[in-house]
Amino acid sequence: MIKAIYPGTFDPLTKGHENVISRAQQLFGGIDVVVGYNPRKSTLFSVEERKELIKEATKGIPGVIVSSFQGLTVDYLKANKSNVIIRGLRVISDFEFEFQMSLANKKLYPDCEILYLMPGENYTYLNSSMVKEIAGLGGDVSSFVSGNVEQALKAKFSSPE
Repeated sequence: MIKAIYPGTFDPLTKGHENVISRAQQLFGGIDVVVGYNPRKSTLFSVEERKELIKEATKGIPGVIVSSFQGLTVDYLKANKSNVIIRGLRVISDFEFEFQMSLANKKLYPDCEILYLMPGENYTYLNSSMVKEIAGLGGDVSSFVSGNVEQALKAKFSSPE
């Protein structure tokens, strides 16, 4: 069986991410959702919080493993004896960044393959930043995220910092 990973920040996990995870699981029989630490990004949830949110939201999808890493995705691939990276593409504007990342990853690890999955059409406009902005302004995000993620967002934005 080919082992595939789906790396990302997932701050927070959206229903678009869940759609990609579910479909990748069908293709590979399992998927390692890998929460990355990106020092260039300011996150709302800690790595551990994101991992727990993903585990809870995907518990109905068999074969999902949730882990984390710090460093290059290709180094994680090598360490875990994998060579397939799953990435989501929502809109054309995602393509340029993903294309550059793909070329860099292939240069660093020629054996890796990158598979792009578009989320279902209901989620093509959806991203984590939008979800955080809506939740932060008190809006209803129930159609964008799982119930556990919605509750975690409410807790983050209702607690005084």
